[in-house]
Amino acid sequence: MKRKSVKGLVALGVIKGFLTLGILLFFTVFSECGASAEVAKPSEIMSEECTFEELNPDEVTTEWNDSYLFSNREDALEELEALKKRSEEINETFRPEFENLSGPVLLSYMEAEKEFSRSFDILYIYAYTQLSKNVNDQFLVSLLTDSQDLATEHGKATAFATVKLTSLSNDEWERLFSEEPGLEKYRPHLEATYMRFADHRSMNESQAVYLSDIENQRMKLETEALSKITNNVTMAGNITLEDGEEFSVNSQSYNILLSTDQCREDRKKCYDKRFYHLINESDSMASLYSEKARLDDLASRQLNYTDSYDSCLYGLYLNRTQIDDMNTVFKEKKYVFEDYNKFRREKLGLETLKPYDLMLQLTDQPGRNYTYVESLQEIQKSYSRMDPIFNEIFLKTVTGNFIDVYPDPEHGKQPGGYCYELCALKAPALIFINYNGIISDQKALTHELGHGANFYLMGNSVDYTYCFGQIYEMEIPSTFNEELFVDYVVENSDKETAVAVLSQHIGEYQNYLTRQPMITEFEYKAHQLCAENGNVSGAELNALWTSLSKEYGSDSVEYYDENSAEWAYINHIYLTNNYYTFNYAVSKAITLSLFKQYREDPKTFNENYIAYLSAGSTMLPEEKLKKYFGIEINRQLFEDAMVVVELRIKELNELEKDKDGPESDSAVENLNIYSGSFWNIGRKIK
Repeated sequence: MKRKSVKGLVALGVIKGFLTLGILLFFTVFSECGASAEVAKPSEIMSEECTFEELNPDEVTTEWNDSYLFSNREDALEELEALKKRSEEINETFRPEFENLSGPVLLSYMEAEKEFSRSFDILYIYAYTQLSKNVNDQFLVSLLTDSQDLATEHGKATAFATVKLTSLSNDEWERLFSEEPGLEKYRPHLEATYMRFADHRSMNESQAVYLSDIENQRMKLETEALSKITNNVTMAGNITLEDGEEFSVNSQSYNILLSTDQCREDRKKCYDKRFYHLINESDSMASLYSEKARLDDLASRQLNYTDSYDSCLYGLYLNRTQIDDMNTVFKEKKYVFEDYNKFRREKLGLETLKPYDLMLQLTDQPGRNYTYVESLQEIQKSYSRMDPIFNEIFLKTVTGNFIDVYPDPEHGKQPGGYCYELCALKAPALIFINYNGIISDQKALTHELGHGANFYLMGNSVDYTYCFGQIYEMEIPSTFNEELFVDYVVENSDKETAVAVLSQHIGEYQNYLTRQPMITEFEYKAHQLCAENGNVSGAELNALWTSLSKEYGSDSVEYYDENSAEWAYINHIYLTNNYYTFNYAVSKAITLSLFKQYREDPKTFNENYIAYLSAGSTMLPEEKLKKYFGIEINRQLFEDAMVVVELRIKELNELEKDKDGPESDSAVENLNIYSGSFWNIGRKIK
């Protein structure tokens, strides 16, 4: 599984918020609270390591049991029909009362909408997650389509409320709050959903209905794209390996072979097979993308945005200067990775690096597999200095049928992975992965478990209305989990394993900080190209992708002369939430700053971290980040991130030198040389 590009969705409650102003990304039992986040209390943190319940391998589950959503498909269909009726009832009840809106009426409407949203989320999650297991299951295709249609129709049915609430003046809002004190618990939600969008709103119901239809088309295009990627784009065909074996190249096998096969000719054949297959698929996917881009920008301009990129940044509480600064820093500092590429080239004994050399695990046994249980045990150990609540959530998730683990591309299982919240049930999140036992799969697993911890803390700490956040916020706990895992391995494994895991991790820094911003810039320029020319061809998008790859990519890797169609299989660029991937870079920069705080003072960090993850959307993103960690998103944050990358590369080279020396095989014995000094040097970061 290729990390972050083919890795997939991290769906994060994709339907939450659709019932108001369109899809707003992000969406055992504690009592619900109001707008103020009464977060879970951290347990006492021991100075070194906490002792907590260890995982029992016999209790590990590997498949979803969705009976707690619906006991059978017929029940799901019955709920669909019930929700249709409930939507009609909300319209009939509240439309006349909104003529002379009062505070008590608005509160009743908010409560009715919340209950509808909660029930709808459960239905949508059932349809979406089960379809991921087999994108060709026609019942599930139909159920997801009908659920998307229901969301659209409900958006139309409640358009009267959207139009009214986004048109109110500040004085009118204060009148409503004064009339009904119970509205105060919803003030942050009302501000974020309606009051903030006074300049970006439907002017009347007709326009709101029109936008709902556009949103429905965009959802359908996303579903179609993910089906094509699963069935066509990632199914490249067969090759014959050097030992005579016939090998089928698909979304899973491609990544396994390039990560584990020491035969360079095999890796080249596999890479070439997919490289040219993607080019053949590019026209079909370009046609789909052209239509998507047209609808994206059409919807955004209807709401008084310049384009869908402008709409995206506004929704994330970010601005162009912040993202332009990030892109500039990562382009200017890409040379930092040259030392790592040199390390990889020398480790493999090559004169030049080719693209099929970049994924191979740097160990004497690159084909070694880590069992799923082994990976879970290592991940659990990485939590040793975290508050015990993270271990509690971990155990609930991995033993409760909340993770669907193994790949099955031949029977329609979608490639990649994601985490889908179950805040509506206050339950652990559903995690979807394609686990094959390589290092990147371990990282993908701990990544999704980080999302799961975030969702569980939110779902059991704040009112359901506030169980979402901005994309880059949601990516912080997942990328933080990756740092925890790598640090644990470096400190506690033999040096060969430490080198293999750390080198793979630095390769992912390159992915996070150069490739992911590049994907977003590709989307932006592809949208511009579509706006100028209408439909664009695969060849045009291939040329654009290749041009940007040269801006962001390494000069020390010898890429092919032909234009690449690698964009065609990237799930993210077809999502209704545009420009997703730059959020990975923002979150990684924040995470590296957080990890420094964690290393310096675990107890204080845990208290702040739990409060941060539990707060959901009860606070504005920038306020929350500053309150708990004193961090601002600016050029300095990205400069500091690249300093950390340099230190990690230095740490890798020190590990490798020590590995070849006469010392013990335990990497932890030299922790004060590299891991310790690594974070001491890190204290100099401003």
